[in-house]
Amino acid sequence: MALTPNIRGALFMSLSMAGFTFNDSIIKLLTNDLSVAQVIFLRGLIASLLIFLLARQQRALRPPRVLLNRWVAIRILGEVGGTVTFLMGLAQIPLANASAILQALPLAVTMGAALFLAEPVGWRRWGAILAGFAGVMIIVRPGVEGFSPYSLMIVGTVVFASARDIATRKIHAGIPSLYLSTVTAMAVTLAGLFLIWPMGGWNPVSASEFGLISLAACLVLIGYQFIIMSMREGEISFVAPFRYTGFLWAVLLGMVVFGEFPDAFMITGGAIVIGSGLYTLYRERIKSSAKPASRAAPRHSP
Repeated sequence: MALTPNIRGALFMSLSMAGFTFNDSIIKLLTNDLSVAQVIFLRGLIASLLIFLLARQQRALRPPRVLLNRWVAIRILGEVGGTVTFLMGLAQIPLANASAILQALPLAVTMGAALFLAEPVGWRRWGAILAGFAGVMIIVRPGVEGFSPYSLMIVGTVVFASARDIATRKIHAGIPSLYLSTVTAMAVTLAGLFLIWPMGGWNPVSASEFGLISLAACLVLIGYQFIIMSMREGEISFVAPFRYTGFLWAVLLGMVVFGEFPDAFMITGGAIVIGSGLYTLYRERIKSSAKPASRAAPRHSP
């Protein structure tokens, strides 16, 4: 039986989230013996090479002067900051906790678009945003036993990643996505290189560890490829909620691989964050479906 575009899009989104979450699990395993900076650098080297070859094959490379565009620069800084803070936090807190906090990213992007891009956001979506951030605070649990300051690193990731996504909206459509991915991957790799010595220096890398790093780099590329395919296949309002399957993967892998079982704080906060995100997507869908009717009304008016 042939799958509809929406079903294919949902499947691709789920595969994308699986790729990203399996990558996170591998990185978390590797940071038991290697520094976060080493992992960022080595994974970045492999990912940069693969993306560069793909961009060259697709003729997506552009002159270096494109990097002088301020929105391109903000996007690169956001990606670098988001990668470093996420992996530093991930090395110290449960995988599911990090994933649950990261689910607040769509809410943060909606808020940032309202504040900095003047996009209209109604009181219902503002309420959902506030509820979602309250859920994040439940997961972080400041002032409560079990609080880890490394959870705040993941909150920082949300801030950096939302700046990246907002800047991406402002970048001219004529700049190919593959070019942006190439220069971003190279910038993240350089950041890892510069952080190696401040974060403890270089540790020997075994063949098995290098193999895992290579696998992580491939999983990241798979994640990006499938997320692009998902957006091109189905309706965004149908496909986007399947982004939250990443949280389910994180809970499962946390239990199976790391023996991390979610507590009441994480379950409650995660449910609030995801529920808020789903409600925001629902309101955006309602708003989008109402636009054609409102535009059509004047044509039928006397």
